[in-house]
Amino acid sequence: MNFDKELDAKGLNCPLPILRCKKSLAELTTGQVLKIVATDPGAVKDFQAFSKQTGNELLSSAEAGGVFTFFMQKK
Repeated sequence: MNFDKELDAKGLNCPLPILRCKKSLAELTTGQVLKIVATDPGAVKDFQAFSKQTGNELLSSAEAGGVFTFFMQKK
């Protein structure tokens, strides 16, 4: 998937991945996509909730080898 910016949140625990995501999204323009990589298992639920609360669209989430990858589009 194409993305405009990447956020490496590996090794960070809640709520840091969400806080860093919020900051990174603020630097993007509407329609741009942020790729987030994280290792916190709680990030899956956190990013789903963050998407619903903020209106930014969670395009996809996947897990491979304990690393979670999310793509979020700024609305």
